[in-house]
Amino acid sequence: MAPKSVETLVIGAGPTGLGAAKRLEHLKQDWALIDASERVGGLATTDVTPEGFLYDVGGHVIFSHYAYFDDVIAEALPNEEDWYTHERVCYVRLGDIWVPYPFQNNISVLPREIQVKCMDGMIDAALTAAHTKPTPANFDEWILSTMGTGIADVFMRPYNFKVWAVPTTKMQCAWLGERVAAPDLKTVTKNILLNKTAGNWGPNATFKFPARDGTGGIWTAVAKTLPQEKITLNTTVTKVNPYKKVVTLGDGSTVSYKNLITTMPLDSLVRSLEIPDDEKAPLLDASEKLIYSSTHVIGVGIRGSRPQNIGDKCWLYFPEDNCPFYRATIFSNYSPYNQPQAGEKLPTLYVASDAAGASSTAPSEPKEGPYWSLMFEVSQSSYKPVNESSIIADTILGGINAGLLSPEDEIVSTYHRKFDQGYPTPSLEREDGLKVLLPTLRDKYGIYSRGRFGSWRYEVGNQDHSFMLGVEAVDRVVYGSPELTLDHPNFVNTRKNVERRLK
Repeated sequence: MAPKSVETLVIGAGPTGLGAAKRLEHLKQDWALIDASERVGGLATTDVTPEGFLYDVGGHVIFSHYAYFDDVIAEALPNEEDWYTHERVCYVRLGDIWVPYPFQNNISVLPREIQVKCMDGMIDAALTAAHTKPTPANFDEWILSTMGTGIADVFMRPYNFKVWAVPTTKMQCAWLGERVAAPDLKTVTKNILLNKTAGNWGPNATFKFPARDGTGGIWTAVAKTLPQEKITLNTTVTKVNPYKKVVTLGDGSTVSYKNLITTMPLDSLVRSLEIPDDEKAPLLDASEKLIYSSTHVIGVGIRGSRPQNIGDKCWLYFPEDNCPFYRATIFSNYSPYNQPQAGEKLPTLYVASDAAGASSTAPSEPKEGPYWSLMFEVSQSSYKPVNESSIIADTILGGINAGLLSPEDEIVSTYHRKFDQGYPTPSLEREDGLKVLLPTLRDKYGIYSRGRFGSWRYEVGNQDHSFMLGVEAVDRVVYGSPELTLDHPNFVNTRKNVERRLK
């Protein structure tokens, strides 16, 4: 049950809210945490199907820029057997070719005519940059100035539209940082001539995954390190009155606070504010500059041994229009406990090629495994509509087209969950909205809005970032410290941040 009053109230029990709560407890502050869901984890939870297949609610892995985050995770899951460590094995599917990630560094594996198209564009881009030093006005211009028209048309434009469900011309490029690899023309040329591929790139070249309970198990374990009486679930917030410093809950009760840290989506937070109309109007206008895409997570459980062509792949990217998903994760590769054990008996629902007519197919008699699984992600927006009624069938048939499934594969389990707010889009208008909303909420109303949708910055939306947004908000409240993750993402993303430690 939520308290009647508390010094610091935290709304939201995802990574950001748990980061705030952990830091508050560490600093021996008076705090309470409330969340509308029945479990902690927010957008980093894990669902389990009736058949026993686990699916994260999106593609999550653990890698970190922060020692404090590492300390907290190690405290929550301290044993070696709690984790599996993986080398990222990641590819882009183009035609019938698996191109090592990142695509733009590995065009050496492509057919000669596509290599020529890509190299022609890269050379033009390099020559232009040598003379004019262009300043791109949007993501599309950044792609063209960095990689050229060939890579733009073959991969970057179609793939990013499938991810963001927004044209690249409508996205800014300040968010890129470590998220997108800029190719080196000399290295790409050398690799083509020597028929070589580039090595692993990016901060998640090695990552950890929990042995049991999926990503959601991490946050359940973190929450268990906190006093349980300070965490209240199944509790919605309907109104926030920053002048009275009171929040109203779904049952009509109220909680008074001195400090408020919230991870509610910014647009929802603004609508919930009890402030005069003339103060609310500019905040509503600013929140309309924030756009997002929806995400569908589709899981498919298959009977049989993992196919040889799947091997030890982790996640895979799909720019082409022969499948609805932009990314597929071989979720059974992350942990042997992400699917039922081989001795479990499950009926076959249908074979993959019959997915479109699955409703008329009677399940078979249950029989033993082994089993493996795929997790797919599909984006949706007004620019990119999705037929939700057929999305599972469309995904399975797309899996056949993309070489992930065979027509005769036995499907024993399916899963689908939609997140209306999946990705906070780094749109051209985003900063115009955020530069009004975040400072006004903090400085005028004493509200620290943080998190994936609380601060609406995708570039600091990984689990480690999200957690530290909560930690740093607390330090701002208690000590007046700067919030580096929020205000200087490129700084924190290019170093190991060791200034804070749990002990």
